[in-house]
Amino acid sequence: MVQGTTTRDLRALAATIKIWGRELGFQAVGIADADLAAAEPGLLAWLERGFHGEMDYMARHGLRRARPRELVPGTLRVIGARMDYLPAAAPAATVLADGTKAFVSRYALGRDYHKVLRGRLQALADRIGAAVGEFGYRVFTDSAPVLEVELATRAGLGWRGKHTLALAREAGSYFFLGEIYTDLPLPADAPVGAHCGTCAQCLDACPTGAIVAPYRLDARRCISYLTIELKGSIPVELRPLVGNRVYGCDDCQLVCPWNKYAQVAAEPDFRVREGLDDVTLVELFGWTESDFRSRLAGSAIHRIGYERWSRNLAVGLGNAPTAEEVVAALRARADDPSALVREHVAWALARHGAA
Repeated sequence: MVQGTTTRDLRALAATIKIWGRELGFQAVGIADADLAAAEPGLLAWLERGFHGEMDYMARHGLRRARPRELVPGTLRVIGARMDYLPAAAPAATVLADGTKAFVSRYALGRDYHKVLRGRLQALADRIGAAVGEFGYRVFTDSAPVLEVELATRAGLGWRGKHTLALAREAGSYFFLGEIYTDLPLPADAPVGAHCGTCAQCLDACPTGAIVAPYRLDARRCISYLTIELKGSIPVELRPLVGNRVYGCDDCQLVCPWNKYAQVAAEPDFRVREGLDDVTLVELFGWTESDFRSRLAGSAIHRIGYERWSRNLAVGLGNAPTAEEVVAALRARADDPSALVREHVAWALARHGAA
């Protein structure tokens, strides 16, 4: 707490922080109270049903996710920030409809958002420190047990959609969230109301039925989980449903009516790299591990590693229209050093009657 700060000073500081945030490239900044007790029952129920899958850290952190003061002692408020990421790219629907192409979630087509947002949030914290002196804070970008969507809704940045993602009237859901936990007693913003109404398009569009009810996601069936978080074999019964989605899935966002308001991101770091918005499965499957590391360095995709990337591509090729080049690409890696990759290649070849 900064000594000698009045309520009026804190209001002025909160307004200035929002201006600084926009100057640093955020589209919106809000302030939330750190009391998330009301979110604890829902978090516990989600964990008890095992919906977190192999994301053991979710269970390990438990209620700490809903208790900011346990994560960062002294936290009074959370400064939340939103940054749009939608790049100018080949139409997602066109890529998804072409079984020879590889679909990569729109958020992963450019630079790793962790790096971008963390740097901007730190810059924002530095500006605050320059203005008020030393203060307690910690910056987060999807990097710790933080209830990001809950905090975003409390900070007035949007509301939780039925697909469990945050939604904003002027931006849809194509944005990243980041937080600064702080001991500054800033005035908290009012939450905004939900505006999904009776719409359930996101539930109907989910390829694997992972959105089991409004506001409830079973990660074990979610294609984003299967292609990113899951370290082992993708369940055989779900592989055909994955289609050509090799990193993440945007289907629930693609059908959301609010995303007609999403803006193409102005941030240069989120521009498409390596032509990943419109590339064939065969081409990507032909990359060596050296290619993967050099071409995807600095990308969010890089963190899953070459083995899982190859596993995902093998599934995509198994779901692709049967063609000579598809079978040839799979056979070229039938004896891959990775048992995980070999398993998925064998499955894919069997799909084409070429086992």
